[in-house]
This record gives sequence, structure tokens and C-alpha cells, in this order.
Amino acid sequence: DGQACQMAPFGLSTRRASTRPLQHEKHESPPLELKEQPPSAGLWGTTLTENTAEDRELYVKTTLRELLVYVIFLVDICLLTYGMTSTNAYYYTKVMSDLFLQTSSDSGVSFQSIGSMAEFWGYAQGPLLDSLYWTKWYNNESLAHNTQSYIYYENLLLGVPRLRQLKVKNNSCVVHDNFKEDISGCYDVYSEDKEERVPFGLINGTAWRYHSEEELGGSSHWGRLTSYSGGGYYIDLKLTQEESAEALRVLKEKLWLDRGTRVIFIDFSVYNANINLFCVLRLVVEFPATGGAIPSWQIRTVKLIRYVSTWDFFIVACEIIFCIFIFYYVVEEILELRIHRLQYFTSVWNILDVVVILLSIVAIVFHIFRTIEVNRLMGELLRHPDIYADFEFLAFWQTQYNNMNAVNLFFAWIKIFKYISFNKTMTQLSSTLARCAKDILGFAIMFFIVFFAYAQLGYLLFGTQVENFSTFIKCIFTQFRIILGDFDYNAIDNANRVLGPIYFVTYVFFVFFVLLNMFLAIINDTYSEVKEELSNQKNELQLSDILKQGYHKTLMRLKLKKERISDVQKALQNGTKELEFEDFKNSLKELGHAEHEITAAFSRFDKDGNQVLDEEEQKRMRHDLEEKRMTPMGDLARLCMFSAADPVLCHRGRFTRARDLFHSLLRRVLQLEHLIGSIVSKIDSVVSKLEALERNKLQRKDLVGKLLDNISKVSCLQTDTTASCLASRPCPHPTGLGGLSLPECIGSVSGLSSRPCSYSSAQCFERTSPLH
Repeated sequence: DGQACQMAPFGLSTRRASTRPLQHEKHESPPLELKEQPPSAGLWGTTLTENTAEDRELYVKTTLRELLVYVIFLVDICLLTYGMTSTNAYYYTKVMSDLFLQTSSDSGVSFQSIGSMAEFWGYAQGPLLDSLYWTKWYNNESLAHNTQSYIYYENLLLGVPRLRQLKVKNNSCVVHDNFKEDISGCYDVYSEDKEERVPFGLINGTAWRYHSEEELGGSSHWGRLTSYSGGGYYIDLKLTQEESAEALRVLKEKLWLDRGTRVIFIDFSVYNANINLFCVLRLVVEFPATGGAIPSWQIRTVKLIRYVSTWDFFIVACEIIFCIFIFYYVVEEILELRIHRLQYFTSVWNILDVVVILLSIVAIVFHIFRTIEVNRLMGELLRHPDIYADFEFLAFWQTQYNNMNAVNLFFAWIKIFKYISFNKTMTQLSSTLARCAKDILGFAIMFFIVFFAYAQLGYLLFGTQVENFSTFIKCIFTQFRIILGDFDYNAIDNANRVLGPIYFVTYVFFVFFVLLNMFLAIINDTYSEVKEELSNQKNELQLSDILKQGYHKTLMRLKLKKERISDVQKALQNGTKELEFEDFKNSLKELGHAEHEITAAFSRFDKDGNQVLDEEEQKRMRHDLEEKRMTPMGDLARLCMFSAADPVLCHRGRFTRARDLFHSLLRRVLQLEHLIGSIVSKIDSVVSKLEALERNKLQRKDLVGKLLDNISKVSCLQTDTTASCLASRPCPHPTGLGGLSLPECIGSVSGLSSRPCSYSSAQCFERTSPLH
């Protein structure tokens, strides 16, 4: 017991120390300690460039100023991002997909239903050509520009379409000896090293000669089965439907597509001037080594031509503002990095700042490149309208540019937490995630071991029969869909009636019911701890306090303004047609107004300067006062339109002095509250230590008393007396043991005296102990 009592103060200190990290967490990211104080941050002053560690009010005000500037930047980047997109893009994509993907031939074959080479030729010679070339109205009347195609009468076909195929070499794989006599030739799955590059067929023309990716200026394509290079055998169709139909007929008759063909691309672009959008289409048909055909497509609707409408020029202004903001933030980050060095990167928010700035700079550079490249392509297309308009490269990078802007905007919105997470309410989320990060990491390792084990099991069990398990990547996404309840159970049940149900039931039990609930329990338990500790912390100056102070100051200013206007109106209510300056001055002086304020107000309406306000001048003053009274932001300073000789009188008036005095007193009160809070916390600490010392003292007394009793009992045993020996022995000191030492006390108790002892051994020690 005594040891436990002695260790109690240390245990208390340990528990208190465990709560200290959370006190730092309530600011989310406390200001870093300045390694060197810059002369003046000026326009770029932030919580990292100013010494805000000791001044909570300065920290809050600096954060509020940063937040206001950042909100303007966020609005600007939102205008830029959403200004480049439109709901028309979706409908444009839908119209093109319905036309080229769902239009069927006479035999009922559409692009989406292509399953063989024969069906591909049926689609290419029928629905494809009919959809590409629109030269007549629905009543067979020719369009105004009958040499150009206007799809749906609104969408101009840019240049001509291009067909391109990739082939693999014969004997690129090995036929087993048992089948060599029956199987002639072997064409492996596509890979770039097995690609056919020699001329074939008619040999002459681009359709029969291989062209590299560099010659075509193309790029690789990621298909359903594999990735394909940008080279191959290609043919550009003609400007008219008849000529294009003849070119396709020749290709079909000469077996342009054969066993070695692994993929064919159909590329073309259209432009709609009504909505200023390009639609770049790529129809892909893959011919796997298994036989058959797998269709896929890419339809990219992008805005490549800028600065056409009034809205576009408004976006130009936003782009200029955006560049200014990026320059501002680049300088700001350089200043912070110069002060904090590598410690700067210890904060997640600083890393996020760098990411947003880098993405923004890349976006600016690409925007300039895109503008130059589009102008070049359009100029070349206007000079040669019968060539293929290769907008695929630009459309691809424009799509990546839009994706990058979307990610950048996402990070920009997340960054708001940097400025609003220093109060108790907003810091709960960040503190919870920070505290349970290690637990979640350990749990994640266990979770993904089980998760990937089930993914491999599903791939091996159902990969040959169920599409959702046909690849390992698809297995991973399918298992996430099982967690969300989006899953076709019948597919795996039909694939394996024994192992399918076992796989499903065990996966749902271990992953969904056990592991996911463990994950939720970790977060929930940590959140409860954080919430409890935050509720026990003392309140500090928050952003809401600054806003409340500003609100109350505004109300006070409005109240003072109305009182002053009321005083002037009372001075005008004398019922006379003329009001002399002395009467006006005396009336307002009695109400406590300064003489220079009175003179300035009177001089404004005394047009003739005769020190008398006539009836017309009084009427104008009353009208002006009533307007100022109804104006929320007006005050007497606006009423006093000072002369050039004294332009700053009102700013030195009583109201300004009272406001400055109020601000000074408010700062002093806040400082006193802070000091008093610090003193109270120190007093509490001293009291707790004194209480601990008092408890230790009492415990030591009890311990020594028990020790003395044990010594007395041992002494009795040594003299072979009974258990009542100590009670029957006389005490040699009837008046108390006074100044006897402990050995003398014990000797007296164990001595042969005829006088009984009136003190127990514990009392004896207590009276002689220096702790008494």
C-alpha cells in the first residue's frame, strides 16, 4: 500500500502527459517555431512567416486573413474549371454515340454487336458511311455545302476519316507437333515485338505498307485486351460517300483484314460551331487470337477553341487573376521555405500547397501549348481539307488537362480545412484520424492480406467463366462491389455450385461482418476519446470569437451614429426659420459633442457662410440627416464633408477616440484573462502536489506504526511472555515519552516496571516520531 501511495504522483503525471499531444492537435497544425524572423512579411504574411506561437489573437486574425484571400482564389479556380465545361458536352457525346454505336445495318448489326470480321465489313460499308456523310436534307435536297458533310445538319466532319490496323507475324507462336499437319500458320496475341511490318496484298498505297508511330504522329492505345502502338497500315477515306464506299470495297475484296489482324481503328473528328465543341471519336474493334471480335470506343468531347463568346473573355480575366494568385502563392511558399527549411515539409498542409501550385503551373503551361497547337492544326486543315484531321492527340491531352484540373480543384477544396480546423469543432475529424492512424495501418495490413487472398481464390475458381473474375484486377473491384451489395451471385453459383457458395459466404462473414466492423470500431473508439478530451480542455480565442467581436463593434458603431444624428436633429427643432451658429453650437455642446465636429457639420450646409442656416438650408440638413440615419453603414463622419483646409477633423473626433480606447481595453482584458488562466492552472498544479505530499505523509505514519508493533511483538517473543505482555508491563514514564528516542521507548516498554504502560507501541512511536 505504501509503495502504491508513493507511486501515485508519478502515475498522475503520466496520465496528464498523455493528454498533451491532443492540446497541440486542437490547432491541427500549430505554427512552426521560426528559425529566423524575417524583417517584414508584408503582403505575404502568414501564420508560418509571423511569430504567432505566443499570440493567439494574432494567430486567429492571420488565419482569417489567409482564409479570405484563399476563398477568392478558390472562387476564381472554380470559375476557370467550370467555365471550360458545359452540360452540352454530355448531350453532344450522347448524340454521337447513339448515331455511330447503335445504328444498325439491314442485317441488324450495329457497332456494339460486332462479333466477327464479316460483321465488321457489314457495319463499315453500311451504317458507318451513312452516319459519316450527310450531304442532303431529309427531303433529298442538297445542303448548301454539298462537298462537306454536316452530321445532323449541325456537326462539320473535319477532314476525312482514317482506318488503321495492326497485324502480327505468321508463325509468331508455336504449333504443337501433333497438329502441324492440320494447322497452317500460327498468329500469337498482339505484342509490339511480334508486330507485322512488311508490305502485303497490293503492296502499293498506305493501306498495304506499314508506317511507324513516328511517321503517323500517333500514340499508343490501351484496348480491352492489351496496349497497341500508334503505327500500322492505314487508309484515309474520301470526301464523298461514293468514293469512300469504293475504297472499302477494294479493301474487302483484297482481304485487307486476315488472320494476322489484331485490331482496327476508325478515327474521325467533328465540330459544332453552335456550342464551340469538338467531338473526337475512335471506334476500335479488337480481333483476339481466340477468334471473334470485341468492339470498344472512345468519344471525347472537348473545347479546344477559346475566346469566342463574351463568357470566354470573362474567363480570360479569371485566367489572368489565376496567374497572379499563383505568383502570389509561389512567393509565399518560397518565403516560408526559406524560414523553416526542411521542417516546412513536416506539415501535410504545406505539401498540399506545393501540390496545388505545381498542378496549377502545369495547367498554365499546357493551356499555352494547347492554344498554339490548335491554331497550327486548324491552319493546316483549312489549307488541305482532304487530309485526316488528327485531333486525337490534342483531345487526349485536353482530357488529361481536365482531369488534372478536377484533381487540383479537389485538393483546393480540401485545403479549406487548413484554415478552419484550429477550433474544437473542426479539429475532431483531423485529430481522430491522426490518433488512430497507426491502428488503421496495422488493421489495413491484416485486411488486405485476407482481401487479396480471396481475390486470388475468386480469380482461380471463376476466372474462366465469369466476366467479373476474368482478370485479377476485376476480382479486386468485384469484391469491393460485394461489400456494397452490387453483385451477381448466380454467376459464381453457376460457375461452381460447390465452391461458389462457400467462397461467397466466408468472404461476406470475415470481410464484411468481422473486418469492416473492426475498422469502424477503431474509428468510433478514437473519436469518443478525442471528443471527451476536447470537451475537458479550456476554451481559447476562436475564429467565432473574432467574428462576434466584429459584429458587436458594428452594432456599437451604428448605435453611436444614430445617437449623434438624433442630437443634431434635436438642435434643429427650434421652430425658427433661421438658426444661428452659436445656438446650434450651444445645443450640441450640452449633449457632449466636440466643437470641431459641430463646426464641420454646420459649415457644410452654410453655403453663403453667414453663420446662419436659413429655412432651405435647414431643410437640406434634415433631409440629409434622415438619409444617413436610414443608411446602415453611415455615421457622422460621412455627414461632415470637410473643407480642404481641414480634411481630417472627423477622423480625430470623439467617436474615433472612444473606439480606439475600446480596442485597447479589450486587448488588455484578453491579456488579463490569459494571465489569470495561467496563474489558476499553476495554483491547481501546486495544490495537487501538496495533496500528494500529505497523502504520502499519512501513509508513512501508518507504515512506521505497523513496523513498531511488529518490533514490540518480536520483543515479547524473545522474553517468552504471553501475547498480553505489552499490555501488562508497566510504563516507566507515566507522563509521556517526551524526549525518549525510539530505542529508549522500546526498552522502557520491555523493562520490568511495576507501573502499567498507558500507551500502545504505535502511540509511543507517534509521540516520539519527528513526523508528528
